Amino acid sequence: MPRLLIAASGTGGHLFPALAVAEAMPKSWQVQWLGVPDRLERQLVPKSYPLHTVRCGGLQGRGWRQLLNLLQLLQAIQAVRRLIRRESITAVFSTGGYIAAPAILAARWCGVPVVLHESNAMPGKVTRLLGRHCTLLAIGLPQAAQRLRGCRPVVTGTPVRREFFNPTDLPPWVPEGKGPLLVVMGGSQGAVGLNRMVRPLFQALVAHGVRVVHLTGNNDPEAGQNTLAGVVERPFSDEIPALLQHADLAISRSGAGSLSELAVCGTPAILVPYPAAADQHQEANAAAAAALGAAVIVHQHGPEAPGLGRTLWRLLGPRLRGAALPADPLVDMGAGMQQLAQAKADQQLAQLIQQLVPQSSAP
Repeated sequence: MPRLLIAASGTGGHLFPALAVAEAMPKSWQVQWLGVPDRLERQLVPKSYPLHTVRCGGLQGRGWRQLLNLLQLLQAIQAVRRLIRRESITAVFSTGGYIAAPAILAARWCGVPVVLHESNAMPGKVTRLLGRHCTLLAIGLPQAAQRLRGCRPVVTGTPVRREFFNPTDLPPWVPEGKGPLLVVMGGSQGAVGLNRMVRPLFQALVAHGVRVVHLTGNNDPEAGQNTLAGVVERPFSDEIPALLQHADLAISRSGAGSLSELAVCGTPAILVPYPAAADQHQEANAAAAAALGAAVIVHQHGPEAPGLGRTLWRLLGPRLRGAALPADPLVDMGAGMQQLAQAKADQQLAQLIQQLVPQSSAP
């Protein structure tokens, strides 16, 4: 039985695409998982796949901190190498991040083929350093190829869970009414800065008939204080496919995972890139969507600034006034999102992984 080791850790942007690929692999393959202790994979992975963990961080910092991180990376490489040998792993797949470095280096040491998927328009540090050493490098957005040297990446799109392709009824807890549905989400971690931007706008939105679902994340100190009847606030929801399928507009961070989910649902979006994202990769992702007319970018600002409010009224105004569809900007934005969508990215990556295995022997 061929055995695939998936290295994905930390955030939904790394984990959900990897889970989609795991589900697309044939039943004849055994899938195992490599992660980091005390991260999101502890909640999502063990119910479906065996989870192995190693401690691994980046090479950020200076002096002793950087040296300690380097020693931790070397220990992680050795641990993954032993895992590959012990479990007879025949291929490795990673969606990037810190965990990708020991996975890639250990796989090459063992002579095992490795596929790396980079979902962002601005490739991460591990992709830029180690992408050329992988057997195959896949990218989610074609703009990433311009920023990679010594590589010939394959454009596959970013995998999205199968639930997003199955039409689903709107959850019963969503505010009732016939007005436009606005979904606000900050990604798997939530986004306090984004939450503070949108909250001052809710009262006016509800007064005009807009229904709001606000996914705050678990770290917002102001969560739980909403008293408006047309707003439902939740830390997290596992019914995001249904929410995005029915949403008239979303306000979202522009991580690659969120952007891919918006795209396959054809959901118009106001994108608020996380300003502290590494290498400004969320800015690059948002620009790729805006270039297709799929999204409008609003940079993070204080709750008193008018930028987000003006954009919301410009986009929702025609729908609130009952304007004819040709005058509705959300229609064109939805079409732009559909251009961005890649419906079979998970299947394509699964096929690419399978094609590599006959060319190598098990370790």
